[in-house]
Amino acid sequence: MRHLNWTAGALVLALAACGSPEPADEATPAADMATTPTADANMLATATLKTPDGTDAGMVTATPSANGILISLNVTGLPAGEHGAHVHTVGKCEGPDFKSAEGHWNPSDQKHGLEDPAGQHAGDMPNLVVGEDGSGTLEYTLQGGTFEGLLDSDGSALVVHAGRDDQKTDPSGDSGDRIACGVFTAS
Repeated sequence: MRHLNWTAGALVLALAACGSPEPADEATPAADMATTPTADANMLATATLKTPDGTDAGMVTATPSANGILISLNVTGLPAGEHGAHVHTVGKCEGPDFKSAEGHWNPSDQKHGLEDPAGQHAGDMPNLVVGEDGSGTLEYTLQGGTFEGLLDSDGSALVVHAGRDDQKTDPSGDSGDRIACGVFTAS
């Protein structure tokens, strides 16, 4: 009988705990919460690269990782050789020069370059090597930025430059004109 009374008491307490939820915080509407990105393992951002004349030039994916943001870049139809590739601070790719993407993504105000003794900024990446067939791939984990920052209110873009990045000249590695650009969007 004691066991039955204890079980019934536990059931009453459990049902009471399942009552109405607390009212939602009125400062954060549900619609805002649904559009605010969070860095979980299922998040993904993609960008379709275009050349200044609007030709497709490849695809970029960004996923949060334990050490930063994993960027996977696959390009086609670009000139052979080494090219600077960086995340830029604004998600806008207006041709023909793509300057609308503004400067490199640099939320911690670091100097440019993987070889900078003070450390790289968040948008720095190794050079992209493009083969004679116009294709190339690069996978790199960005350091120093968050996935939420990548997809902030003005977004961000991945830009491929005409020349190689020397990995030390501030602010852009002396990598030349912008030859391909893609805006990151949450997927």
